[in-house]
Amino acid sequence: MRIFSNTSIDFLGRRKIAYAISLLLLLTGLVSLAVRGLNYGIDFRGGSEVVLRFEQDVPVGELRSVMRDAGVSGTIKQYGMDRSFLLSTVFNGDTNELKSLISGALNSQLKGNPFEIVRIDAVGPSIASDLKWSAFKAMGAALLAILIYVGIRFELKFAAAGVVAIFHDVLIVLGLFSLLGGVFEVMPLEMDQSIIAAFLTIAGYSITDTVVVYDRIRENIRNRKPSEYEQIFNESMNRTLSRTIITSCTTLLTVLVLFIFAGPAIRAFAFAVFAGILVGTYSSVFVAAPLAFEWIKRSKAPVKLRGSQKA
Repeated sequence: MRIFSNTSIDFLGRRKIAYAISLLLLLTGLVSLAVRGLNYGIDFRGGSEVVLRFEQDVPVGELRSVMRDAGVSGTIKQYGMDRSFLLSTVFNGDTNELKSLISGALNSQLKGNPFEIVRIDAVGPSIASDLKWSAFKAMGAALLAILIYVGIRFELKFAAAGVVAIFHDVLIVLGLFSLLGGVFEVMPLEMDQSIIAAFLTIAGYSITDTVVVYDRIRENIRNRKPSEYEQIFNESMNRTLSRTIITSCTTLLTVLVLFIFAGPAIRAFAFAVFAGILVGTYSSVFVAAPLAFEWIKRSKAPVKLRGSQKA
């Protein structure tokens, strides 16, 4: 990582290119969200999830055909072991009725392959609506707390830029969920409560990176002229670049292992965190700090950052 220890990248000079990249990613994701939407899990749309386990191998395509013929619509994917499957359906009737329907279809169509219905989880539409609203409130509360904390520690311009960067990160990851899980169907990415936890993790990680950059700016900007601010911002971002990249790469390796080996149940969460860390690392130097600089530049007033000289 020595190649990142003495860099002299003109981040602010390239900020318009970064803005264009961010705008392209955001618009692509927002269009996909408006047209295709998100693939909600049963947490947020209601329905039932059934885990099936077979004694012998069964092709997932054949299992889909059997469920479709039985009138059980939804998605089926492998779950954990090769002979286990997760069926997600919008069926909102009694779980015993659903169990009987599935058992009857499998017994008649897949004879000679014993199976077990491991569990059935059902979420009613009203509960799903409450869970979705609670998730929005949790995200809003987290962003408000971050805004207050950074506003107290630095000043409002920096806090607002940091929150804008978090919105930027979360919206891009949301757009990826809509594109990869819906439009292109690259992987089964469902929005559920675990993804809200991933978004909160992304928000925390993103603001941590941003605060490190802000701390270095605060150390260097005291008693300096506004005409020197661009140089100070660039120097501060270059001096924290090595730390940012090393920390991000270490975390990314851990999340990548989860994504590859932890199985389908946690794959969407791991993907959200992985993408969020990548975007959050980018936004801390190409979105949050440049936006704070733009605001300061337009205000034409000296920066009065709170706190000690050493972060």
